[in-house]
Amino acid sequence: MARGIFITLEGGDGAGKTTQAQLLAARLEGFGREVLILHEPGGTRMGAAVRQILLGGGEDLDPTAELLLFEAARAQLVSKVIQPALLAEKVVICDRFTDSTVAYQGYGRGLDLARIEQLNQWATAGLLPDRTVLLDLDVKEGLERARALNGGGGDRMEQEELSFHDAVHRGFARQAAAHPQRIRVVPQMPTPGMTGQAVFDAVADLFAGDGQEAR
Repeated sequence: MARGIFITLEGGDGAGKTTQAQLLAARLEGFGREVLILHEPGGTRMGAAVRQILLGGGEDLDPTAELLLFEAARAQLVSKVIQPALLAEKVVICDRFTDSTVAYQGYGRGLDLARIEQLNQWATAGLLPDRTVLLDLDVKEGLERARALNGGGGDRMEQEELSFHDAVHRGFARQAAAHPQRIRVVPQMPTPGMTGQAVFDAVADLFAGDGQEAR
């Protein structure tokens, strides 16, 4: 059965995932590909409500409750949005996916990694990205960027201590080392455009078969 291409962008807070998703989508659309940009949690009415709970603050969430909320929003997104888009042969670019849950709730919160992997499998019905691009940026610099964009305070995750974000960074690095075929690391470059070229280079092989690869 024909199927679209699923790409995820990962990285710590302030790494530039939103910008790079837009740049990559514009480039692929220039080749005639139909592209859908999503972010987690979100992409559905339920996901938007969960996003407000998870990132908006106002309640001290238990780490397990936090994990289950992420997984519930993900299950809805995969079932109702991502899978139908892939069946329609679209390119889906998602800002965060299962690797973020391993990094934030596993390495950051200290929850059981094996249990997280089981929940990720369940919530996604086994769906994995065709390629994950990990945007690597100095943790402190990324936090300063993210908090500045949010008026200096940051969302609930961005307000966590530097030690939490250091653990998240280690979590992403360990996943990249464990899955080198799927996860490609792109370091921060002097301009968004230069980073964008590196992001495209990291996924270009996925499009080689249709004759629309860039030069």
